[in-house]
Amino acid sequence: MSSIYSSLLIALMATGVASAPSSLKARCTASAEWPGWSGIKHAFIFGDSYTTTGFNHTLAQPSPANPLGNPTYPGWTSSNGPNWVDYLTVKYNASQLQTYNLAVGGATVDSALVKPYLPTVLSVKQQVLDVFMPTYASSSSSPGGLQWTGRDTLFAFWIGINDVGNSYWQDDTADLNRRIFAVYADVVRALQRDAGARNFLFLNVPPVDRSPLTLGQGATAVAREAADIAAFNALTAELAANLTKSATEEGVNVWAYDVHALFTTVLDRPAAYKATAGYANTTAFCEAYQNGTPNLDTLDPGCGIPVNQYFWLNSLHPTYPMHDVVAEQVVAALEKGPNVF
Repeated sequence: MSSIYSSLLIALMATGVASAPSSLKARCTASAEWPGWSGIKHAFIFGDSYTTTGFNHTLAQPSPANPLGNPTYPGWTSSNGPNWVDYLTVKYNASQLQTYNLAVGGATVDSALVKPYLPTVLSVKQQVLDVFMPTYASSSSSPGGLQWTGRDTLFAFWIGINDVGNSYWQDDTADLNRRIFAVYADVVRALQRDAGARNFLFLNVPPVDRSPLTLGQGATAVAREAADIAAFNALTAELAANLTKSATEEGVNVWAYDVHALFTTVLDRPAAYKATAGYANTTAFCEAYQNGTPNLDTLDPGCGIPVNQYFWLNSLHPTYPMHDVVAEQVVAALEKGPNVF
């Protein structure tokens, strides 16, 4: 049984989904709507600061010569270099992939339920309903002559870090999470039913309870955030499973990638992956680096080691080697075929 399958199964069992064993299969079977990773020509990505590259949908659009559109590669990221979307598009792509990255730093699923750090931050709900739907849902009116189909397009979500981080200390996070996922599910169904999306990827929340931000708040904060992350991730797995159940006749393909397990592996053993083998510090960050550095391997003598040997760029965001591994492993999962049935 694959680690992704087993993690998803455990998460579903934790939420009380009694049919988990029959709704998941260890062997991957894709519908005709999945052409294989090499057949994917377009990607629409939604999320927060772990995902954003600063793309502005009103400016230059992705093209074969400029697959991420704007701004100039690698864009405005939180990783002090390329992030996982950059790597997905230009390093681990198997086709001439064009990526529309609608993620916004600080985003939550729904700003009305969990407020972002600024009121101007677009939630995932807004990214989908207010940006994607009027701009890209119809190929006939999409900017730049974009002609996407359900079969040649991947829709990916990496969200929840701010939902958890901005609310885990509340007394009734269970009720809040249920309301968050009601919105999340509605947004995903809008893409599936109204726009014709067929291939979905969901990344869960990484162990940000191990970030310097949370560690600095003490053991109680760490424990409470870890518990809320587990609950949020179980609901993410349930959302993915419910999508396949409700849209089987439409040939929907779904991947649930356990980025929480991936981060845990790297934090515990950086040498597990080539890109992260150079990490020498996985618990702290250096203030001289926290707002970014001139080069990918800048060394400030006061920090002791170069910036790219720190896992954490600042109190919450990992440096680019971790993003390289995320993209590499996500593509490996995509190439194996959907893992949620």
